[in-house]
Amino acid sequence: MGHITSKDAYHNLEQRLNWFTQGVPPSETLYKILQVLFTEKEAKIMAMLPVRPFTLKRAARIWNTSEAKAERVLDHLCEKALLVDSFHNGVRKFVIPPPMAGFFEFALMRTRGDIDQKYLSELYYQYMNVEEDFVKDLFYATETKLGRVFVQEPVLGNESMNHILDYERASHIVKEADYIGLGLCYCRHKMAHAGHPCEINAPLDVCLTFGNVARSLAEHGGHARLISKEEAMDALERSYESNLVQIGENVRESPAFICNCCGCCCEALQAARRFAPMQPVATTNYIPHISEEKCVGCGKCEKVCPVLAMKLEKKGEEGCKRAVLDPEICLGCGVCARNCAVGAIQMERRPVQIITPVNSTHRFVLQAIEKGTLQNLVFDNEAFADHRALAAVFGTILKLPPVKQALASRQFKSIYLDRLIAANIEKKKKENIKR
Repeated sequence: MGHITSKDAYHNLEQRLNWFTQGVPPSETLYKILQVLFTEKEAKIMAMLPVRPFTLKRAARIWNTSEAKAERVLDHLCEKALLVDSFHNGVRKFVIPPPMAGFFEFALMRTRGDIDQKYLSELYYQYMNVEEDFVKDLFYATETKLGRVFVQEPVLGNESMNHILDYERASHIVKEADYIGLGLCYCRHKMAHAGHPCEINAPLDVCLTFGNVARSLAEHGGHARLISKEEAMDALERSYESNLVQIGENVRESPAFICNCCGCCCEALQAARRFAPMQPVATTNYIPHISEEKCVGCGKCEKVCPVLAMKLEKKGEEGCKRAVLDPEICLGCGVCARNCAVGAIQMERRPVQIITPVNSTHRFVLQAIEKGTLQNLVFDNEAFADHRALAAVFGTILKLPPVKQALASRQFKSIYLDRLIAANIEKKKKENIKR
């Protein structure tokens, strides 16, 4: 009976995690992962928490305990990086981070002795690299992607630099961040423990987090180390030199992370290789242009491309080999251009620009609409959304294109939302008439 009760606790936690737009497909491997990360008691109480940010008062009410006891539990969960805290107008709030980029990674962003990191890494490898259901759901279940690629700024010519937008620059994200955290690369750490060490021996200490996520990870348990902007730029430079790809949260404002990824270990880049031409992350607004006249066919670009988008083909009557790009696969990272010694590769703006969600709320709503789980985002059974949270979601919906507004309305089945959309359309009509 005890075994059944234990299984129920982890099953309930799995169901709670599946309220995120990002899912965790159930399997025996998943339950083993959850058992490593959560005690049975932690699994039980975590399954009761909202998926949206909540206060200490709300947690105490949900758990039917005092605020003092609830705070001790919440602090402990933050120490294990199973929760992240933040402060809004002096009020401390907590949130369950999604599995990725979230508490799956946090468990391996530093070395620690309270869990068996080798065993956990082997489970991660089985769950993500062998079973694949989680990776397919993570990267391909929605049109709006979790992550986006940053172009390597040093490879851009003067003309391209004039047109790059601030949110497309990793350096701008660093410059604007109030907190910056540095941790171990979860992917390479995992693969090393699982017996598949990085093929290019890329540095481990280059995982960047920002804002409240960085502060919370650093203050609770030391899962990241708070660093200066200069140290963050050094991490980027070391990553450029190692031909790593910068992949950050797919938002324009205040992304929570920028990973520096290798093609042999990163789940996103591995997915790009396995499931090409489907893209697992949003590309940059740049794409390489190859000059056949300058290309000498050395093959360096083919060797360093993290997603195998470059290859050498025979060209012309003489049959000389030249670099050829597959644009459907290319991420636009610029690693190839950085490694071209003869300057035959230049990064140019894509003819069709990539649309990036404004912020995390915008991305969550878009993904929820596309996955058919918008009702989970707004009406959490454990913590009925307050008016401000509801207004934030509705406000985001009203900024969407009409087709996605209609899709949201059908999913949400809300007369209130229908009326809001109708009123918004009428308002725009009146504004157009005035013009």
